[in-house]
Amino acid sequence: MARINLLPWRAERRKQREREFYIQLGMAFAAALVVLIGWNLWMTARIDNQNDRNSYLTSEIAQLDVRLAKIKDLEKVRDGLLQRKQIIEQLQANRSQMVHLFDEMVKTIPGSARLTAMKQSGDALSLDGVSQSNTSVADYMRNVETSPWMGHVDLRKTENMHDASRMPYVFGLDVRLRKPADSSEATDTPASGNAAVAPAGASTTATVPTALSGPVADMTKAAAAPTAVTAPAGAAPAATLPAATPVNAPAAPRPTPATTVGGKP
Repeated sequence: MARINLLPWRAERRKQREREFYIQLGMAFAAALVVLIGWNLWMTARIDNQNDRNSYLTSEIAQLDVRLAKIKDLEKVRDGLLQRKQIIEQLQANRSQMVHLFDEMVKTIPGSARLTAMKQSGDALSLDGVSQSNTSVADYMRNVETSPWMGHVDLRKTENMHDASRMPYVFGLDVRLRKPADSSEATDTPASGNAAVAPAGASTTATVPTALSGPVADMTKAAAAPTAVTAPAGAAPAATLPAATPVNAPAAPRPTPATTVGGKP
């Protein structure tokens, strides 16, 4: 005998499909929530990792800044040491310059002129003196230009004082110092153990004693006394010239008649 189902199966099937739909909807919502939470945790981890990297880079940059500051300090120290080295080399090269310079000054000055003051600043030398005429000054300038230790010379002033002395002309010269062609001579140690050498870069002022500027009788009396060169306080001791006949002193004093200098008696 056949069985006939007279129950409302369509309504039950509809309810079952609705339950399945809500179950699937809940599972999708749960899956989306899990994905969202996972993505949030992953992004938070990446942000924390980047912050850690930024902090590490910041600390390394700070350390590099400290090292760069130390490097700059070391460069300043190196520059100072190089400057000292250059100064020492310059002093070593010019240690005998003053000895040769004084020797050349004695050789180049003519008998009709004498120096009253000398000042050195670096490679510039300023000479002041008196002479019998302008011709004596010109001869002195030619002698200076031919000297191996003194180069170009400029006439700063020349003036006739019209006084009664035998050297009425006052002159001033500006001389540029130089080294001779054989530069090895400049680095040799001076022969005299008592001669102290002053560097070329120092400012030196020397004054010729008044014994050489007096009359002939006074100059002959000064022949027995050594000629000393004075230097400013704090500088190296200057070279002491040995006792010798003064540069401009004649061979022997003798009475002479009135001499005409520069066209005037």
